[in-house]
Amino acid sequence: MPEVCRYLYWGPFDEEGSRASVAAKAARTTLRESGDVLQFAVVVRETGTLVGDVTFVLTSREHRQGGIGYVFDPAHTGRGYATEASRALLELAFEQLRLHRVQAELDGRNTASARLLERLGMRREGHLRENEFLDGEWSDEVVYAMLAREWHAQQGR
Repeated sequence: MPEVCRYLYWGPFDEEGSRASVAAKAARTTLRESGDVLQFAVVVRETGTLVGDVTFVLTSREHRQGGIGYVFDPAHTGRGYATEASRALLELAFEQLRLHRVQAELDGRNTASARLLERLGMRREGHLRENEFLDGEWSDEVVYAMLAREWHAQQGR
């Protein structure tokens, strides 16, 4: 669906591209080295409906940093699925992996995504003007991040 890819750095895949993408994602099962990626399907427990996916990247093992991302079907927004799934990624980062910092980047036009990151307690750190050429036009990129101590303070520790 083009509306799902509106703010992404890639366009919609055809069937062959979708199959290749799913196969590549399914083959990734560990976070050991810088650059390793895990992607998780987000499914409604009661119905089994796939509503989106979330991504975690171990951006730097040495510097204990990671990144998060997400894509959700617009038909299923506003129900808290993205918030719950993204919070689980932050818990993975700060509780299991003991990372120092987690970052998320988004298209500056994507105000819904910015609100989600703010609900998670992430802080807006940067605004890069016209640094991405998406869908035939220059677009801003916005950077959000959270430190481990901010996560722990939010959890009451």
